[in-house]
Amino acid sequence: MAELLLISDDPARTARLARDLRDFEGSTIYDLYDDKPYPGPPRLIVSDVKALTSEALQRLRQVLERVRGQHVPYVCLLHDDGGRTRAYADLLGASSLLSAAAGAGALVDTLTGLLERAAPIPAAMQRYGEMAEQFLRKTFVPGRSVTPAEIEAGTKLVASAVEEVDIRSWVRAVRRFDDATHRHCMLVAGLSAAFGGILGLKAADRHHLVKAALLHDVGKMEIDPAILNKPGRLDDGEMAVMRTHAALGYAMLVGRGFDDTLLAVVRSHHEMLDGSGYPDGLAGRAIPDLVRLVTICDIFGALIERRPYRAPMPNAKAYDILVGMGGRLDTDLVRAFRPVANAF
Repeated sequence: MAELLLISDDPARTARLARDLRDFEGSTIYDLYDDKPYPGPPRLIVSDVKALTSEALQRLRQVLERVRGQHVPYVCLLHDDGGRTRAYADLLGASSLLSAAAGAGALVDTLTGLLERAAPIPAAMQRYGEMAEQFLRKTFVPGRSVTPAEIEAGTKLVASAVEEVDIRSWVRAVRRFDDATHRHCMLVAGLSAAFGGILGLKAADRHHLVKAALLHDVGKMEIDPAILNKPGRLDDGEMAVMRTHAALGYAMLVGRGFDDTLLAVVRSHHEMLDGSGYPDGLAGRAIPDLVRLVTICDIFGALIERRPYRAPMPNAKAYDILVGMGGRLDTDLVRAFRPVANAF
């Protein structure tokens, strides 16, 4: 089964677009005018047809009728933003309309969002997801201090969701969150809950791990939203600002009832065993085990998340990157993380 089917009236033009969509494995370009056999059913469909003539519409309709399964998302790229073109796209049953001029980043974000919304989520996890969003909107608010009691409640919510349902459903639910920082915090917390279970940690230690993961990026509340939500890669100056979030988070929580092990995770989750991390350049034994655990979940979570400029990385590829970070990450813990990476 193709991951992504690109229907085109100009395969050379669409091939350039496909190169920017390479994170969608198994993409296929289908020439609308080639009359070759229809491809197998895809998980996603994009039509990149510049001239929506009556013949093109008829051919597009035929292709879609043959290859589009139930609930398969279909994005129609609009080369002409006129009302008639939009009406044609609606008649074709497009899930989403997007200007061809919007660029590959916008298309990646659109496709990823559609794919995630199409995935079924158990009713119990839907409820947990709704509660998690409510918790985040109430608790992680710029200019507002978080309390130990609030984080305790959020930790219980995450741990219960992963234990009572599963990590796969948690990831699907969290990926639907609109706020990127909220999405990441809950993704890392869920991964940590699953990791603690795989490691066989005692209930209290597993709970503490989830709590640390939930708090790890609290300092991002103090970062300019224009940087946090930039629809593209950060430049050097913006990255320097972003890297202040670890120290900012530590300053927000110190002296407010959070224990030193949690504070260490908030400040040091970007430290690397070889000393190449930030903000303090810690190395080796100076990096506690709890920090090492959250760091692995943090990196893996960032790799499999959707970003405005790229699709989520497949789990296997993301795990290979963790393995390739030997010397920077704890290799024994990375090896132990494999079942979590394979779980969804």
